[in-house]
Amino acid sequence: MRVLLVEDDASLGDALRRVLVRENHVVVWVRTGTAALQALGLEGAVGTAVADPAAVDIVLLDMGLPDRDGLAVCAAIRAHSSVPVVAVTGRGAVASRVQGLRSGADDYLVKPIDPEELLARIDAVVRRSQGTSLAPTLEVGGVRIDLRTRTVTADGAPIPLTRKEFDLLAAVARRDGAVVPRADLLVEVWGVSDAAAARTLEAHMASLRGKLGGRDVVTTVRGIGYRSTQ
Repeated sequence: MRVLLVEDDASLGDALRRVLVRENHVVVWVRTGTAALQALGLEGAVGTAVADPAAVDIVLLDMGLPDRDGLAVCAAIRAHSSVPVVAVTGRGAVASRVQGLRSGADDYLVKPIDPEELLARIDAVVRRSQGTSLAPTLEVGGVRIDLRTRTVTADGAPIPLTRKEFDLLAAVARRDGAVVPRADLLVEVWGVSDAAAARTLEAHMASLRGKLGGRDVVTTVRGIGYRSTQ
């Protein structure tokens, strides 16, 4: 896997690079937002530019860069590329995580970073990205979710869902069993992070589960969010 690592801290960047290389990933390490955009071919070329920007499988993007705001860099990448982005930051507050997701990040890691979690997140994000583009159909607990036609079936029979119910189900199913925090779902499905909207989320989840007829598809992770049953 080819990883574009964007990290200005020399010691952390070297540590992350070593972890990735140890797992046989090819790492292109840059230290500024400008260099990251250049490496992806989104700005004028530099010496560290990736020969084929499309060959980058994932970007690990530090949010606290010396030249540009990480959120702006993430938004610029997302505006011109579908490459998965994992935001890396020392800011663990929900508001910071929501900002990162809104700017286009596919996932969020808070420093200090556990190497095993880093590798697991990378694999999950890339797998989701490839699954969305190559196989637009998900299956969870006997329920088939067609992302292209936005239809849901079980045992060949259609399950009528509202737009928000479908978006909610797809958002959880895409995570391959990983826990999806409530705040992330609110941003992805409703575009808001207001805690008051949590009741709306819970109401839609209850309705969704009712329409799924008791099938074991979505599990509540108390105090955190939801995960699909794999």
